[in-house]
Amino acid sequence: MKKLLTIRKVTLSALAVAALSLSSGAVQAVDKVTAVHAFPPFLVYTKTFLAMVDDINKRGEGVVEISVRGGPEAIGMFEQPNAVRDGVVDMVHTPGSFYGASVPEIDAMVAARKTPMEVRANGGADLMNKAHQQRFNVHHLGWIDGGVQFHIYNAQPFKFGDDGVVDLTGVKLRDNPIYHAFFEALNATTASMPSTEVYAALEKGVVDASAWTSIGLMDLKWDKFVKYRIDPAFYNTDIGVIFNRDSWDALSPESQKLISEVVIEWEEKSWNDRQADVVADAAELQKRGMEFVSMSEEASARYLQMADDASWARMKGRLDKMGGDNAYDELRSLYYGD
Repeated sequence: MKKLLTIRKVTLSALAVAALSLSSGAVQAVDKVTAVHAFPPFLVYTKTFLAMVDDINKRGEGVVEISVRGGPEAIGMFEQPNAVRDGVVDMVHTPGSFYGASVPEIDAMVAARKTPMEVRANGGADLMNKAHQQRFNVHHLGWIDGGVQFHIYNAQPFKFGDDGVVDLTGVKLRDNPIYHAFFEALNATTASMPSTEVYAALEKGVVDASAWTSIGLMDLKWDKFVKYRIDPAFYNTDIGVIFNRDSWDALSPESQKLISEVVIEWEEKSWNDRQADVVADAAELQKRGMEFVSMSEEASARYLQMADDASWARMKGRLDKMGGDNAYDELRSLYYGD
């Protein structure tokens, strides 16, 4: 009987050790993900990303944990895409145009007439993800804060050509990869620089004007210098969440499913939230004295067509040079609809 009790004690001890080992293993099995974001934390786009990360971490407790290492102060905004491609970090929240030379398909988002939800439903998002995997070693998980368009803001009154379209000849305009081709067509003198450097450039007169989205200008305090906005708005924000392909494959299926589901939910949530912000920011800018300058209906149509043509032509040219699979026609159909 004594021997039997001893065996039972040993068995229970072994089970206890096994249980502790399993518990320890469960803790160790939590997927750890590192992330950075392109813009400073005070901008609405970064706030969206950080809120989405909090949502993932809360719903994924015990499964996956995302650690945000910072923004452009941690890794320069234009260097972040290569950092996630190379596995320096697992996940990046960034405009696609920052790496558009490597993934030309991103221009479909820039000139899109469809919402993130529509291209999610019609297969466009899957095609975009496929292109990212093939060309850049990343998954494109979602299009965040979509539906926000761009304006050109100027410190001086705008000038117009004989056709009624704004003429930027002689204007020193801060440039960015997303709209460089369009600005060339408008005869602007451009200077490429990160958004974090634009305030000082405007203050010192290095640039007279800059394009930015319909929201967030006041957060950057650029409205201290720019007093005129040209309408209509053009293009779309192409901010996405990209994830290193090897790091993604190393995640558990549960982590992959959770992250994917949350990002897709935030595509729609952020789109809806930003539409309200566009209205509120426009009212506040005008209240502060900014003049919104409109072109005629005919000139506006010509202006927007110039913008679209520049983006699609850049995409096609880059794809043609790369050779191989070319999804230009399919992407144009899914994102633009013509």
